[in-house]
Amino acid sequence: MKLQGINLKQIALLLNTIFICKSNPNRIYKQDMQNEEKWITELMLLRSIIQKTPLFRTIKWGAEVFTWNGRNVLSYGGFRNYFALWFYNGVFLTDKDKLLVSAQEGKTKSLRQWRFSSAKEIDEAKILAYIQEAIEVERKGLKIKPEKFQPLELPVLLEEAIRNDDRLSAGFKKLSPGKQKEYIVYLLEAKQEQTRNRRLEKIMPGIMQGIGLNDKYK
Repeated sequence: MKLQGINLKQIALLLNTIFICKSNPNRIYKQDMQNEEKWITELMLLRSIIQKTPLFRTIKWGAEVFTWNGRNVLSYGGFRNYFALWFYNGVFLTDKDKLLVSAQEGKTKSLRQWRFSSAKEIDEAKILAYIQEAIEVERKGLKIKPEKFQPLELPVLLEEAIRNDDRLSAGFKKLSPGKQKEYIVYLLEAKQEQTRNRRLEKIMPGIMQGIGLNDKYK
């Protein structure tokens, strides 16, 4: 359906943007996933359901995140083939309906996604029940214990770069062991030499500045 040349999804996108801006007129937030035009109507429906809960809406990493007592509970967004809710401590949910999936099997520890492919799959009562359980998880303070730190051997590529660049060497030494490990794993995950070289070039400025690979998400 179109109204004077503008379709309903475009209107929904505009209303969503106005809502975000009015909530904090001093800042403009980048909300690519939450303004995904393909799913904008469905995403607004998800948000309307979330807003019926006692969760507090805030902005983190350029997107809406809903919290309880300052702890991240859930967020939502649209992707190419689906839109989703995700629970930051979803691993502790009973998930009796087997709806939750790990975004990256073997890598994602706590976060779990609930994916949808159409508005018909949105079950408000079921979503509210899952959210209530997620709040109980936070009320109980459940969390995955961090794994015992295991130092990793430096990749040859990074070792050579550090040996030949005093600034890089000094920056890497200033990083905490955990942040050093983030960079090492990032390089080790690359299977091809070309990819490893490209990744090294990408991370060198951050290492020199003493910035961790994932600091922007914290």
